[in-house]
Amino acid sequence: MTLHQGRHFLNIPGPSPVPERVLQAMDRQVIDHRGPEFGRLGREVLQGCRAIFQTEGPVVIFPGSGTGAWEATIVNTLSPGDRVLMFETGHFATLWSKMAARWGITVEFVPGDWRHGADPAIVEAKLAEDKSHAIKAVMVVHNETSTGVTSRIAQVRHAIDAAHHPALLLVDSISGLGSADLRHDAWGIDVTVACSQKGLMLPPGLGFTAISQKARAASKTNTLPRSYWDWEEMLKPNEGGYFPYTPATNLLYGLREAIAMMREEGLPAVFARHERLAKATRAAVQGWGLEVLCEEPSEYSPVLTAVVMPDGHDADAFRQLALDRFNISLGAGLSKLSGKVFRIGHLGECNDLMLMGALSGVEMALGAAGVPHQRGGATAAMSILNASS
Repeated sequence: MTLHQGRHFLNIPGPSPVPERVLQAMDRQVIDHRGPEFGRLGREVLQGCRAIFQTEGPVVIFPGSGTGAWEATIVNTLSPGDRVLMFETGHFATLWSKMAARWGITVEFVPGDWRHGADPAIVEAKLAEDKSHAIKAVMVVHNETSTGVTSRIAQVRHAIDAAHHPALLLVDSISGLGSADLRHDAWGIDVTVACSQKGLMLPPGLGFTAISQKARAASKTNTLPRSYWDWEEMLKPNEGGYFPYTPATNLLYGLREAIAMMREEGLPAVFARHERLAKATRAAVQGWGLEVLCEEPSEYSPVLTAVVMPDGHDADAFRQLALDRFNISLGAGLSKLSGKVFRIGHLGECNDLMLMGALSGVEMALGAAGVPHQRGGATAAMSILNASS
């Protein structure tokens, strides 16, 4: 094992590095989760989450993962035999569709090449054909973590409306929330799914669902069973800041601090910073003479950049060398992209110098691994950052 000095560079697309402020906020004694101090904490974070989701409606916080929040969305809105429209935008869209199928949902899964987001034109065409309104929901991954591709959620909502269709819009923004612009109310989203360890800059352990009135109404008539994931069982005690079962108290301390950090910076500035860092990263990839996996510029992710390895070179072997030699963790290619891409995360508490350190590490690792590339990608990124600072 190589002994490294200094900090590890964690540049996977989540979990993202946890800011010192958040770590210190969590470094507290556990309190009575039925007492008045906890009620104040609960009310504060539940209200604060609404600002981050950009919604006036409720946000349910589960002790769990984003996968749990996926399941909560399905079991609170759909019934066995319901049809849903989904898009093969990558690994996580595929997993969510498989989960829906296991719950007895009939999934119309539009095939994709993992280099583009959900096509709003196909949404409109499919829903316009559905005269009987058999399709109960359109389920879309906002930021596909496996590919670095974002889907145009506002345009998907417009497509649903243009087809005059009552389908729910269920959106996975697990890796998007807090890093990529996501407007739950303004974009007409019925459920937004998220989790703690990406743009919210927390350790793993919290799952979120933001809920529209329409989604809550659906939850009162659908027939899938649920207990732990039942929205109504959560919303009743949430009114006082409490939870129906033991919450992740110290993560909620951290969540309160993370929300404060984002509000201090301002959400528009948070999103602009991520877009700027992503642009610099793509400039580095272009400077190296390598290829960004996402092919549509309007769908470039501000959260991460997936880089295609040249033929004959294994991305996992490259990632291992980068870790061993330069103490940097890069995201792996998942499923059909295994060994073919590596992913650079630039989300959460990331600034110019942090990104430049990561890109310099990637460039050194490319040379050490003998991967064909041009020198100067990091310099190209630096030029972007200098020009936009």
